[in-house]
Amino acid sequence: MKKFLASRFFRFIWSAAVAVLLYFACPPCFSKTTLLIILSVLFLLVNLSELIAKATVITQVARVLVGGLFIFSGFIKANDPLGFSYKLEEYFEVFKGDTGLGLFENLAHIALPLAILICFSEMALGVMLLIGFKRELTLWLLFAQIAFFTFLTFYSACYNKVTHCGCFGDFLKLHPWQSFWKDVVLMILITLLFAGKENIHSPLAPMITHALLVLGLVLSLWFPIYAYRNLPPIDFRAYAPGMNIRKNMEKGEGYKDPVYQSMLVYENLKTGELKELNQDDFMKSKIWEDTLHWKWHATDNKLIAEAVNPPLITDFTVNDSFGNNLTDSLLNEKGFSVWIVMHQLDKTTTDTKVMAQIVDFVKLANQDGIKVYGFTASSSEEIEKFKKANGFDFPIYIADNIVLKTMIRSNPGFMLMKEGTVITNWHYRNMPVYTELKGKFIN
Repeated sequence: MKKFLASRFFRFIWSAAVAVLLYFACPPCFSKTTLLIILSVLFLLVNLSELIAKATVITQVARVLVGGLFIFSGFIKANDPLGFSYKLEEYFEVFKGDTGLGLFENLAHIALPLAILICFSEMALGVMLLIGFKRELTLWLLFAQIAFFTFLTFYSACYNKVTHCGCFGDFLKLHPWQSFWKDVVLMILITLLFAGKENIHSPLAPMITHALLVLGLVLSLWFPIYAYRNLPPIDFRAYAPGMNIRKNMEKGEGYKDPVYQSMLVYENLKTGELKELNQDDFMKSKIWEDTLHWKWHATDNKLIAEAVNPPLITDFTVNDSFGNNLTDSLLNEKGFSVWIVMHQLDKTTTDTKVMAQIVDFVKLANQDGIKVYGFTASSSEEIEKFKKANGFDFPIYIADNIVLKTMIRSNPGFMLMKEGTVITNWHYRNMPVYTELKGKFIN
């Protein structure tokens, strides 16, 4: 039996069965022809593994590409694990809404540790592949991870659920279909690695290999934890130090609006296929007359062309508790000011030492004529209760929760501003005393 399971014939059977299953299980949002090409490539790679294994260079190139990309992808996400956890929460909310399963709500509560674990596993697996450690275990873990992400990106693209996957954080925002194709390429490369796994060896002495493994594992775990407990070491967001918020709200040179086209979607009553037609094609096809085979499914506004040089910031708006818009006055205010961002007051740290530091900081800043403003997405009632509980004597304004989470990955987080420009920012764990801030940045 064991010999049969390891035979080429059995490999042919199970690979064909999986290909057929995926082909017929695929929803109509994806081209069957394209899917057939992808499945055929994977089927051939699996069944011609002995031939592929003879080309050692193919294995080594795939090894470097997969290992390097996994390390890079994990590093970029580990640079901002809190931001990645927000993206995971978004996925879990989608799955909970679509399936009704409470499991995804539970997963949303542990999104942060899951984010750190994924960052760690991506970088660790990349290191393990490059140094040739436990090739069988490494390849199966790589396959499991890319299969999981391929499903996520396909579901997101097919049903238009999440605008970008967060695969490379804020460094590179990929649209769902772009993310899916990236995962398909990785799936093919990992299949190539399975085919040529006998060519994967450690090029180093065992002692050096194990030393590099330990170093890689330690750094892969330390880095995302460090980035979470501080702020992203490399800040790619539009609110990073040195960025002018007012300028980032302006349209770039040569700006062009996005182009949308109204599309009529018809469903084939026999196959379930969905066909998109623009107005001209719709009139030419007279598809509405063929009621035996087609029925109207939906009308969509399809994005034909992305906006050219759009503003980096489109949703920064600040109001007071009475609904008065204060955005322009805050961004145009002369001199220095300090912004304390608390995106949700019920999730803001309750550390009494931090609260006392803020009170002392505000008092000294006000004595020097430097204004301090708070920002939150909580209600006016929550704001007053929070100010009273912590002895805060500075105005707290209202802004969008997602915007505040984007501005700084800390709750509370602090930003030193000057006329709309972010001079510096810091996590509440690294909050400086006022005299230190004044001596270094304010003159």
